[in-house]
Amino acid sequence: MRHRIYLDHAATTPLRPEAKAAMADAWERWANPSSQHAEGRAARAALERAREAIRQTLGWDGELIFTGGATEAAAIALDGSARKAIVSNVEHPAVPGAVDDARVVPVAEDGLVSIEALDRALEDRPGAMVAIQQVNSETGVIQPLEGLAGRIAARGGLLFADCAQGAGKLPLPPADLIAISAHKFGGPPGIGALLLRDFGMIAPRGQGQEQGYRPGTENLPAILGFAAALSAGAQSGRMAELAGLRADLDDAVRKAGGVVICDAGPRLPTIASYRMPGASAAVQLMRFDLAGIALSAGSACASGTLKRSPVMAAIGLAPEAADEVIRVSFGWTTTAEEVAVFADAWAALARTTEARAA
Repeated sequence: MRHRIYLDHAATTPLRPEAKAAMADAWERWANPSSQHAEGRAARAALERAREAIRQTLGWDGELIFTGGATEAAAIALDGSARKAIVSNVEHPAVPGAVDDARVVPVAEDGLVSIEALDRALEDRPGAMVAIQQVNSETGVIQPLEGLAGRIAARGGLLFADCAQGAGKLPLPPADLIAISAHKFGGPPGIGALLLRDFGMIAPRGQGQEQGYRPGTENLPAILGFAAALSAGAQSGRMAELAGLRADLDDAVRKAGGVVICDAGPRLPTIASYRMPGASAAVQLMRFDLAGIALSAGSACASGTLKRSPVMAAIGLAPEAADEVIRVSFGWTTTAEEVAVFADAWAALARTTEARAA
């Protein structure tokens, strides 16, 4: 029996062996990093070494708060700000959910934020906290944050960037606050970080660990796994290879009569959404799953229920077309053979769908 093919890495990617080894070692000698005895001090030293290693790997010279993931990082950043909020209409649900009375900025058909709409929002809300993701988890579209950051700063605003999908794959954007999650690049689930230029940007939550922003005993084994996975990914150098595989898959889908979503915009090499006309996403997922291929429809937070994707609506896709879109995402374990097998399976299902419609 052929091994199953996992192409849902944007939801979560398998634990890297380097992360597993780092965590196993930590469990053997773990102690509470807040304890004052020798074991606790050793744990604290290991935690701070990991913090510094992550900052260096990411090229981040600001502060770093460990969190339970990108969702919690977003909540800490947005809950802790007294500024009015501006958010794009393709953000992770945790972002608009963490603010009240947010001004929403739309994206165009290519998935990119409307600069004109952003400028108008900044005129109405100078000094706002502006939340614009680095990479969309469904389309893979990369927002031009390098250019947008200057516009936001010129109006006295702060830029919060959800970099859950881009961290470890792309350079960090010039944002003031950044959320990342380890399980997106081969680290363990349940650990992430909020990067911020200065602690003074947001209010702490009270007494406790992580400078008072995240009280509770730090999960040292997960933190060490986080650092190890990030380092291993940075050294792998596979992004150019994966970009080639994604380009080949895009071509195969088009030749089979499929539609590549947001192919006019800049996209992360590891994420793509495809529409198969005449075949619902639910049917596609079932057929591919039976064929031994794991995919998703929409983002991980919504795909379990197969609700209609707000992102597809935001880019102007009609409801019936949006219901025919699935997401394919690559990771550190993805091979050229796996992508080729999926491309053949896609073409076969597309031919069957077309024949039934004829």
